[in-house]
Amino acid sequence: MGIQDIIEGKKQWRAHLARVKALPPDYQIVYKEMQKYFFKIGPVELTDGNLLAEIVDFFEEGVAAGKGVLELIGNDVAAFCDDLIKDSRTYADIYQESLSGNPAATED
Repeated sequence: MGIQDIIEGKKQWRAHLARVKALPPDYQIVYKEMQKYFFKIGPVELTDGNLLAEIVDFFEEGVAAGKGVLELIGNDVAAFCDDLIKDSRTYADIYQESLSGNPAATED
């Protein structure tokens, strides 16, 4: 990864954060809780940057439709997050595989 990639990544992240800040306060609170949850759980796809951007897209559509954030995701933020990543590998999975000697852990 070169310096230009790092700079571009920071620009994209700042633009992403600006989109989050443009959301209504209740959406921002839920987004931040989801972000913390994903950073803790560690879905491998999170590093691609698409998951969080897609959540913001989904939230922006909800705002445009005049819906509250809990109307979109329900009352259990963690359950919603788990459902989004149910078929995804997590870094915790990779760690567990490495402890058990599973060769699939070295593929990533």
